[in-house]
Amino acid sequence: MYPKMNDAQIEKAYGHAKEAYAQFGVDVDKATAALAEIPISVHCWQGDDVVGFEGGSEKAGGGTMVTGNYLGRARTIDELRADFEKAMSLLPGKHRINLHASYADTGAQKVDRNAIDTKHFASWADWARANKLGVDFNPTYFGHPKAEDGFTLSHQDEGIRSFWVEHGIACRKIGAFFGQQLNNPCVTNIWIPDGFKDIPVDRNAPRQRLKKSLDEIMAADVDRKANLDAVECKLFGIGSESCVIGSHEFYMGYAIANNLLLCLDAGHFHPTEVISDKITSILTYLDEILLHVSRGVRWDSDHVVVLSDELRAIAEEIIRNGFTNRVHIGLDFFDASINRIAAWVTGARAMRKALLLALLEPTDTLRKFEADGDYTSRLSMLEELKSLPFGAVWDHYCLKQGVPVGAAWIGEVKQYEADVLSKRD
Repeated sequence: MYPKMNDAQIEKAYGHAKEAYAQFGVDVDKATAALAEIPISVHCWQGDDVVGFEGGSEKAGGGTMVTGNYLGRARTIDELRADFEKAMSLLPGKHRINLHASYADTGAQKVDRNAIDTKHFASWADWARANKLGVDFNPTYFGHPKAEDGFTLSHQDEGIRSFWVEHGIACRKIGAFFGQQLNNPCVTNIWIPDGFKDIPVDRNAPRQRLKKSLDEIMAADVDRKANLDAVECKLFGIGSESCVIGSHEFYMGYAIANNLLLCLDAGHFHPTEVISDKITSILTYLDEILLHVSRGVRWDSDHVVVLSDELRAIAEEIIRNGFTNRVHIGLDFFDASINRIAAWVTGARAMRKALLLALLEPTDTLRKFEADGDYTSRLSMLEELKSLPFGAVWDHYCLKQGVPVGAAWIGEVKQYEADVLSKRD
């Protein structure tokens, strides 16, 4: 049902592919070696439908929505880690795990979000180290009684606003803890759901309060080499259709003014707007950016990432401009209507395939065509490259990385579902 190729077939196809790409001046071995060094940050929340481990509601709410009830959702930290390890065993290349604050390991103790501490994430650091993973982090500004009205850092109630400021400060310290423990900088990304469902009269006051809150959070003494701060914009959200306080313009200005990372989420803009076109513009003014690679279908629906034209365009902008050290690639989607491990693997493989396609491009040749005004050759060659045997290179890369080739991984996920996931209530 899930076809497998033998090693000899893979090697033979790879030999033909190398010859085909060499005719365009592309060194395939160099491309795959570069691909292996690009980390992708994979989000933990696909594995449990953004529920976390604080107890309470099965759905996070407050600006997020996960649909579906496929069997086998991770219910505990151990289950989530086991599922994540299974997904990682099917993925080639370097990876990171992206955690939300609501995934704290507090045992049986109830710890509110403004009181979380590095000790509540020590087991995550130990686990990440054992699995050779970097860690990225996110404050959780949703799914909490103090976020029920849709406002957090921009709240007009000073007590509630201060609570969320304290949460943000705690999370930055936890991010630095991860960076120091793993000797690998942690990106700590702030996203809030704050906004109005219907047309507001006063957009200014909430944005001034948000700026004040961010200033207070960023004023905390945190190791900026171990923790990289990012802020994430959005066009609209559930319950904030008419006005999002943390808009693109707001956060872009704040990031530039304070030398932070700006997070661009592929689903957070107008349905016909793409983030690939924004990368070079923003990196003209910022040292680094964070990407949340998602797939919106008519809205910010966080569908599983597939090898789309926009995904390829994102990868091309990163590779063509030598931005692999300036762009932090993270995934952000959640689908409970399909096997959650398959969702992780499908999305992460798609992202890495897009990067490989970009690395297999004869960029210098194409750039010369463009500089010479030979747009005919530029367009024609870009089209011809699409029919080169990329699949053979990908299969060989997976083989050398020691992960299943082709569709074989699907059978492994189905077996894990039968052996493990189906036994969860």
